[in-house]
Amino acid sequence: MSRARLAVVTGAGRGLGAALIENLAEQGWDVVACVRTEPAAAAIKNDHVVPVIQDVREPVGAALLGAIGGRPVDVLVNNAGIGAPAQPLDSCDPQTILDAVDVNVAGPLRLAQALLPMLLAAPAPLIVNVSSRLGSLAAQAAGDFAGRRTSYAYRISKAAQNMLTIALAQELSGRVRCWAVHPGSLTTAMGAADADTPAQEAAARLGRLLDSPDATSPRYLSLDGPTLRW
Repeated sequence: MSRARLAVVTGAGRGLGAALIENLAEQGWDVVACVRTEPAAAAIKNDHVVPVIQDVREPVGAALLGAIGGRPVDVLVNNAGIGAPAQPLDSCDPQTILDAVDVNVAGPLRLAQALLPMLLAAPAPLIVNVSSRLGSLAAQAAGDFAGRRTSYAYRISKAAQNMLTIALAQELSGRVRCWAVHPGSLTTAMGAADADTPAQEAAARLGRLLDSPDATSPRYLSLDGPTLRW
């Protein structure tokens, strides 16, 4: 009998993460859902989903490793992320940049380091870093988003996260695929005022993407369809 595929999803307490774990469970995946608080863990009630308290700013703990139980991990979705209010240079607090890098870059790095043996045990493992089109150096340098108010912290940390995706893909070439995925303009707490994509719709698109056999790595794309420029 074939085994159920296993996904580990961070930032699963709300928004895209919460919608994704439900979608994957409906599709027959087993899911380990990383959340930051006891109430968030208690709110997850699905027989295919095991909630674990794991703050990505901290080293991966025994609770997460115990929930995986040494099973092969088919997909790691690094979805946890933070931003900061948009401020001009004279008002920008450098600490907001460091905080965003800790969550958006060091967080995925911590998870990839700790789960690498379990990823390598899967037949076609995949790391998905939930990124943003705003992390594209090429698009930003071309002025594509010059009129959009976005914080230094978010833009810098997402660009750095994209570089992490590239670095991981190069080191793990032929062993683990590594993708940076822009989920679309989501109508969530972190979404822009003109957001138009519900989290459930983005989760369904991401769920379908995880079935893709595409061997390209690194890969940077939007769930809306297009390949993005690094």
